[in-house]
Parts: sequence; C-alpha cells; structure tokens
Amino acid sequence: MAQQVIHPMVKLQRNVQSLVDSKIIKPSDSILKIALLFGEEWQYWKRELLDFGFSTQDPVSELLAVEAWDEE
Repeated sequence: MAQQVIHPMVKLQRNVQSLVDSKIIKPSDSILKIALLFGEEWQYWKRELLDFGFSTQDPVSELLAVEAWDEE
C-alpha cells in the first residue's frame, strides 16, 4: 500500500489552523505573527510562502483558504 506524501505547505497550513483553533492567533492576524511561533524554521516557511505569492502582511485567513498546493 503506497503512502501519500503530504505537501509541506499542507503541514504548515494544519499547524496554523491548530493555532487559530487554540485561539493563539486570529484569522485576521498577519502571517508575520506566526514567525514568532515558528522560531528557527521561519526562514524556510517565509521563503515557501513568498514562492506561493504570499506577503508576510497577508492575513492568516488567506493561507488557510488555500485548497490545493500545486507547484508548477
């Protein structure tokens, strides 16, 4: 049985959704706010987000709204 590989951005999205569900951050907060929570990993995630057209000023809700992380 083959395992499906989860896209790294799906993992980030799930982590961020968990933060919202826990009321640590709000959907209206900027993506930059998660930088404090991801510490050393933030530089990697920031590059990934920028590659997908996000700005650190975009609200978290935009990140959560993505349904598919297709790389072309």
